[in-house]
Amino acid sequence: MKELSRREFVAGSLGIAAALSGRGFAAAAEDAPKGASEKMPTFVAFSESFQGWSIPEVCRRFKEIGLDGLDLTVRPGGHIEPANAAKLLPEAAKAASDAGVRIAMLTTSITEADPQAEELIATAGGLGIDRIKLGYYRYTKFGELAHEIDDAKTKLAGVAKMAVRHGVLPCVHIHSGDTIPSGGAVAYLLLKDFSPRDLGAYVDPMHMTVEGGNDGWRQGLDLLAPWIAISSLKNCVWQAGERDSHGAQQWSFKKCPLADGIARIPDYVARLDEVGYRGLFTLHSEYLDGGSWKQLSVEECLQQTKADLEFAKGCLLNYARVSAGYAPAAIPLG
Repeated sequence: MKELSRREFVAGSLGIAAALSGRGFAAAAEDAPKGASEKMPTFVAFSESFQGWSIPEVCRRFKEIGLDGLDLTVRPGGHIEPANAAKLLPEAAKAASDAGVRIAMLTTSITEADPQAEELIATAGGLGIDRIKLGYYRYTKFGELAHEIDDAKTKLAGVAKMAVRHGVLPCVHIHSGDTIPSGGAVAYLLLKDFSPRDLGAYVDPMHMTVEGGNDGWRQGLDLLAPWIAISSLKNCVWQAGERDSHGAQQWSFKKCPLADGIARIPDYVARLDEVGYRGLFTLHSEYLDGGSWKQLSVEECLQQTKADLEFAKGCLLNYARVSAGYAPAAIPLG
């Protein structure tokens, strides 16, 4: 199989308008400051934190804060239950269109090919929703990781074969903890034998930094470049907890505003530009529960999402301008 560059793959198979121009953020800055914002990628938000609102309400509110659309949860406990997708997903797509946004991707729990998964994927493909996040494979036993990676690859092969019939790209999310994959190197082991047209990588600056420290996240992007089809935007901080029975300090991470965490978001988006990615970014505004640095209301969560969006766009515009020789501007924090 001929290895595709990210630029070749995006231009040839994803049909992203900005990519079709064959220009990255840096090249887009040829127009800066005039018209620079027109070269921005698609920004959506993960709908999980807004499941207390109806889908039409989410669409309307997302449009108000400047988002392009939704990363819609279609999984058990999500905005739409998988069994109801064939009926309710077309209604959701119409609500998005009526509000002036679109459903750009779905977050699902699919891990293998089965009739319900195919019905969901076929429905998405028929509506022009061309990529989905898959569910998670688990690392269950120390000493068995190599076998568990092989098992996951077998299941992914079935999903990919099924999804390609419907014009949908299934994407493997990198998530820290006991998931397969929890980092970019393991994601590469999962994907390296598949065409980027059949399976995509869903990269994540927060989780890749949690597991990858100073540079593991960057090395992961390097390995995964041809497959990158979705990127989240989220961040976190480490917080000290109790000491264990040996007296060792315990630590956990809490999700926080995009500008405030340990993941170096400006560097992250700059590396994505280097591999030619300027596609879909999904903001993960998971600020409603104990996993957040501060528990927000849904309305506060929406306003923080707006601030995160402005920060992300500021990072991208500043990177484009600096690369093209413009002086850096202040990043808007909302």
